[in-house]
Amino acid sequence: MFKFKKKNTLLNKLLFVLLFLVVIVLLAFVIFSKIYLSAVDEKDDNPIEFVVTDNLSGYVAAEKLEDEGLIRKAFVLKLYLKLHPNIEFKKGTYVLTKSMDIGEITSILSNPSKSKENEPLRITFIEGKRLTDYAKVIADALNKNKSEENKITSDEIIKYIDSKEFVDKQIQKYDFITDVVYDEHIYHPLEGYLFPDTYEFNQEATLDDIIDKLLSTMGKKLEVYKDDLSVAEYTIHEMLTLASIIELEGSTSDDRAGVAGVFYNRLKTGEPLGSDVTTYYGSKKDFSRDLSKANLKDCNGYNTRAESSCPILGLPVGPICSPSLASINATIEPEEHDYYFFVADKNKKTYFSKTYSEHVSTVAKLKKDGLWYEY
Repeated sequence: MFKFKKKNTLLNKLLFVLLFLVVIVLLAFVIFSKIYLSAVDEKDDNPIEFVVTDNLSGYVAAEKLEDEGLIRKAFVLKLYLKLHPNIEFKKGTYVLTKSMDIGEITSILSNPSKSKENEPLRITFIEGKRLTDYAKVIADALNKNKSEENKITSDEIIKYIDSKEFVDKQIQKYDFITDVVYDEHIYHPLEGYLFPDTYEFNQEATLDDIIDKLLSTMGKKLEVYKDDLSVAEYTIHEMLTLASIIELEGSTSDDRAGVAGVFYNRLKTGEPLGSDVTTYYGSKKDFSRDLSKANLKDCNGYNTRAESSCPILGLPVGPICSPSLASINATIEPEEHDYYFFVADKNKKTYFSKTYSEHVSTVAKLKKDGLWYEY
């Protein structure tokens, strides 16, 4: 019995030592993984382009990744690839960062859809902006990967979009665009018809592709209101014109439908809209500059404040920006009331008045209470 216990004790000691060694190995592996498989710098998200060519093997890529500081040690990635034989780096230009670990890096490099060549061209068009603003956004997007001699300017884009040949094609293609856009007083025929949103295009997208997407999206948005528009007092062009005014006048308001109601009341009674935003557009100024006395008297198709010199008693000749769906909806479904004036405070709360004297009193009170909105 004594000998049996001694052997059992020895066996237990051997098992303990073995278990201890296993734990040490596992712990070493965890530490090793933490150090060498983790990101080089978790806080560094600066993009680094990494090119995989046809003849760039995984082992060669490992050396290059280490040289560019994207991984800690090349031999670790080589070992990782040895343990994961199904991973194969694909040709392309990829965007990596030092905050990526080896697993993330290999996942990207082995997925050709992640390469810049196959990455979608994403462009955001903000509501309330003019066609001239959109031309700059498009130019920046199209010129991103082009050489200097192949770049297109925003002025060239505007000239192309404004051309009769281009506009004629859009009139033939979209029934919501009519030849009313050819009014001689309109600055840009397709102003207000380009629907603001974030779009994705392929890298080979052309200017025609981009404009077509914005126009077709506007068509789809208007299709929802087809029945309302068919019986509306105003044409689609006029509705988009009013929606563009509401977009800018109501951008600081919490009640666009109420704002729309004010403009409809003014239109019904034949009073000028008296909208600063139309005067800004007519004078071709942005909101960073104040309107001058000359701007207020300027005769053009947009200035709804030029009461004495050349009054516009209805809507301006065309849209002054690209309206959002919220402003289009407010135009089609305005709030019915008997107000003719409105003002919004710095918290976007809107105050409506029936008379000008009431309106002036409201403005004075907002200024006194420190609630006046400053552009």
